[in-house]
Amino acid sequence: MEVLDFFKATAKPPRAVIFMSGSGTNAEKLLDSVAGHHAPAWRPAAILTDNPASRAAKIAEAHSVPLLLHDIRQFYLSRGEKSISLASEKGRAIRNEWTDEMRKIILPLDIDFGILAGFVPLTNICGDFPCLNVHPGDLTVEKDGHRLLVGLHCIPVETAILAGFDSLRSSVIVAQPYTGKGGEMDSGPILGISQAVPLDIMGAELADLHSIYRSRPRKKPPGGFKDKLEEIARSNQERLKRLGDWTVFPPAVADFASGFFGRDALDNLYYRTNDGFIRIKTVEYHPDGRRIPIKSTREGEE
Repeated sequence: MEVLDFFKATAKPPRAVIFMSGSGTNAEKLLDSVAGHHAPAWRPAAILTDNPASRAAKIAEAHSVPLLLHDIRQFYLSRGEKSISLASEKGRAIRNEWTDEMRKIILPLDIDFGILAGFVPLTNICGDFPCLNVHPGDLTVEKDGHRLLVGLHCIPVETAILAGFDSLRSSVIVAQPYTGKGGEMDSGPILGISQAVPLDIMGAELADLHSIYRSRPRKKPPGGFKDKLEEIARSNQERLKRLGDWTVFPPAVADFASGFFGRDALDNLYYRTNDGFIRIKTVEYHPDGRRIPIKSTREGEE
């Protein structure tokens, strides 16, 4: 079957916009990975942030990258909404309008793909061009035919904790457009996973953590649940960022930009080796630079 590119290759390195909202540590690692290279795998066209209080301006200046600001909270306020929630029909309509304005901002940049480096707002911009995202969970893990460790913020880590996992992995995916629920953005091709990072529940009993989870209110309070389970999850997620995200994200983005990944008409994922393209489930990336393609075990696949 013919292997298709994710974007149209050119003689020049592809251009990407980095989308970020907060501290930008993943953005810094990505920019460091191409800084000073005579022939980088990709070039940063700009950093776009939805949050004027983020570190985007500082990072953009340090790396001589253009900065774009598209303030989401101000956008909602200007339309009479204090909350940027997607729970209401009006909130979703404003999000689509905000995304349309973002399209206009980045259109002149002529980019090939996007990189979601801690970009908080859910958006359907991922339908315009490939957008790579790093996710705090091993998305190759499935239960009843569905990816288990999906969701926003520390939800995947909490799910892994409650399931009794002894380790975590970060995943790099081609994010899917947002149309209703956050988890659907995690349904795209899994380009890479990190090494296994040991999970530390900080001396807590698993039964007690399950009890905490069951006693939570149905709606998450502003600022979070602030309980022991959330504390443990956030601690592990920060550790996973250092040992997982920073191991897998830069090289997976470089491989993607260099045309090592492809897909067929059925959206099966392929990876280019010395023997040509092979159909895979994902690639495991290691700190020493090793890349281990993992073949799919699904019925009917190689």
